[in-house]
Amino acid sequence: MTNKVEICGVNTSKLPTLTKQEKEELFVKIKAGDAAAREKFVNGNLRLVLSVIQRFNNRGENADDLFQVGCIGLIKAIDNFNTELDVQFSTYAVPMIVGEIRRYLRDNNSIRVSRSLKDTAYKALHIKEKLTNANSKEPTISEIAKEMNLPKEEVVFALDAIADPVSLFEPIYHDGGEAIFVMDQVKDTKNIDENWLENIALGEAMKHLDEREKHILNLRFFQGRTQMEVAEEIGISQAQVSRLEKSALKQLRKYV
Repeated sequence: MTNKVEICGVNTSKLPTLTKQEKEELFVKIKAGDAAAREKFVNGNLRLVLSVIQRFNNRGENADDLFQVGCIGLIKAIDNFNTELDVQFSTYAVPMIVGEIRRYLRDNNSIRVSRSLKDTAYKALHIKEKLTNANSKEPTISEIAKEMNLPKEEVVFALDAIADPVSLFEPIYHDGGEAIFVMDQVKDTKNIDENWLENIALGEAMKHLDEREKHILNLRFFQGRTQMEVAEEIGISQAQVSRLEKSALKQLRKYV
């Protein structure tokens, strides 16, 4: 995407630029309703859109789509910019363009999220920004939840739901040799093939036991009961539990 010259039929290598004076003069005409001046101002700031979409070049999104969405953000910025404030247009426009692109990415995420959940998440982000500005520090989830009058868990769930998915093959470290990918950091050491096969074999072996033996092994090894506790529950002596347990384990070893 970064090397692409033409986006949406626009030759990005020949995009015009505007001086500060030209921008001020055009804004006067735009506020007066001059459509031609508005179009010229848009064209003069397309480089700004192009620079913003470079931030999203690792997401696998189509450059043309991001450029179009970025242009929508640019137009919104033009329509809402207050020339009386001592702020450069680019300073105001960049967050608008970024926000429009992020909204597009969230709404077109391959993981579908309900509208109510998205609304909760966006409200939480708004509250987060407000509290950050007010207190000059980032608020905790508990503070955001309190402000929204919602359970903390609900806020966490909503924010997690709109988080951008990350590919398992996303490189996170590279020292000149082999790269380390996300999947290397989230390896499941529990549900590996060996354990999976052992569980199948154990399940098949358990079929060869009678119901009392199954019940004893379940209480002893899956529920963590002692032999005395098992004996009291099923109404036999501890010695009988020990004998039945040993017999059942011997049977299991034979079939496993």
